[in-house]
Amino acid sequence: MGNRPHTTVILAMSADGKIADVTRSPARFGSKADKIHLECQIATSDAVLFGAGTLRAYGTTLTVSNPKLLQQRTQGGKSFQPVHIVISHSGNLDPESPFFAQPVSRWLLTTAAGADFWAKKSHGKISDSVRFEEILVFETSMGIIDISTALQHLSTLGITQLAVLGGGELVASMVELDLIDEFWLTICPLILGGATAPTPVEGKGFLAPLTPRLQLVEVHTVEQEVFLHYRLDR
Repeated sequence: MGNRPHTTVILAMSADGKIADVTRSPARFGSKADKIHLECQIATSDAVLFGAGTLRAYGTTLTVSNPKLLQQRTQGGKSFQPVHIVISHSGNLDPESPFFAQPVSRWLLTTAAGADFWAKKSHGKISDSVRFEEILVFETSMGIIDISTALQHLSTLGITQLAVLGGGELVASMVELDLIDEFWLTICPLILGGATAPTPVEGKGFLAPLTPRLQLVEVHTVEQEVFLHYRLDR
């Protein structure tokens, strides 16, 4: 795993493997049990990471609200809420998004150009008390976000458990760089279809002989949903 956080992807998907419909509308097809499961996973994390597209779709992030989970975080020496990190190459985010009113610590992972764009776009739109507390700029020579180095930096800040909440392009890039340790996938009882509907892992794809392999750690069902826990087979 190296000097980076232990990283777990948590996603709900349809029975045909889609995490949203063809319009990429918010995926609210998971049950109450799935939302509880997601909150429990977030509660064990020091930070959650999600793409700008995921933020645009939902407008907000999921916070820990269960009093028992909050107490466990406090007793474990964790902050009241995990840090919520948005990753965006462009920095083109809506300063008026409800996300900026949520009671969480917000960080932005971006490029130099993205940081500059965000600074100009957000200037005068939101107060200092609700804007990003940290803007992390990690960029490769090709001008894209250097996720590997960024994760190593997160570990120096005390982030040892990282939850990744999508979308598929972010997950694909992290799988390609061998930055994912576990998957929690909830299979929901519906068919979304659509050749362009997003899946848990997008990107260029992997040739069969080179595809990352998984080990099934546990599986359980709650009513009509199946919860699958996988570990990357290294």
